[in-house]
Amino acid sequence: MIVGLLLTASLGYSNEQRVEFQGIVYQTYTVAPERLSLFWLGPNGKPFHQFSTLQRYLESRSSKIAFLMNAGIFEPGGIPSGLLVIDHQIQRPLNQANGQGNFYLQPNGGFSVEGSSANILTTPEYARLRSIPRLAIQSGPLLLRAGKRHPAFQKQSTNYLHRNGVGILADGRVVFAITEFDQSRFPNLYEFAEFFRSLGCRDALFLDGDISQSVVNPVAPITPGNHFGALFGVVE
Repeated sequence: MIVGLLLTASLGYSNEQRVEFQGIVYQTYTVAPERLSLFWLGPNGKPFHQFSTLQRYLESRSSKIAFLMNAGIFEPGGIPSGLLVIDHQIQRPLNQANGQGNFYLQPNGGFSVEGSSANILTTPEYARLRSIPRLAIQSGPLLLRAGKRHPAFQKQSTNYLHRNGVGILADGRVVFAITEFDQSRFPNLYEFAEFFRSLGCRDALFLDGDISQSVVNPVAPITPGNHFGALFGVVE
């Protein structure tokens, strides 16, 4: 039994949950891999940047948003820091450089979808792949890989921040998690990895921090907000 884990359906959607784990509250969204999309550039060749801009574009094409979340760390101008693949097309190359910050905390890696399967691999593992998946995003650090927590994470770290990430459940579905705003404490990376482990994930990837947002089934126009790079979406 996992101590401190509380699941509720109070958010009103069967694939969205409000979860309390070790005194920290998360919002999760679970989806089959084949339903997931990635977005970055609009028809003008510029990044969508905001949820609101992408919503207007999708609605102009008679599509409705079921879920949106920012998809990984990016550089100025909304340029993803590493690999980005959309519809089997490489939009940004795999980044194997060394550097500072969360993205470069080794091992980092990527999340990908091909057919009905989702995978999270280290960056060197991705470099050895011979095929291009339907979609992929690189970020860092890896939270969990093959059941093992990132070796650099410290249980007693006081680096408590708002965070979002993605993991793969035992049944192959994808689960996104983001810390709920307006709570007394946020997780460190050790605790964030343990949260994904508590859900049954063996693989999970950190996406981003303080500016992260998500939205589920918006019934009104989304208010313009934070600017991002690539965006995860589930579109009806």
